[in-house]
Amino acid sequence: MLVADIHHVSLNVNDAQRALGFYRDLLGLTVLPRPDFSFGGAWLDAGNGRQIHLIEGEVPPNRGQHVAFRVDDVDDVVRTLRAAGVEVATPKAVGDTAIRQTFALDPDGNLVEFTQPA
Repeated sequence: MLVADIHHVSLNVNDAQRALGFYRDLLGLTVLPRPDFSFGGAWLDAGNGRQIHLIEGEVPPNRGQHVAFRVDDVDDVVRTLRAAGVEVATPKAVGDTAIRQTFALDPDGNLVEFTQPA
């Protein structure tokens, strides 16, 4: 296999500062140093060497593309997001497995999944 691991996922956002309110302030990702590009954005540490890159630009229509975060307690995620006014689906099992997941939209309409392993 040529690929060793996932390094980062980029998400288009309309306003990087507003998106940081979700990804940094609510979800707890930390901001990383970022080169001075000709467009706005931010790089965030998503844990275990993985990153989320926010890019200011046109947000594509939602066609099922999403980023998924592994979480330890999906019910805690739901409580935290709802307390912050974020609409989030009720967690459910993935098929006939013990894996549980839920979905929410970030402030720009990007689909975000939260998955609790079995």
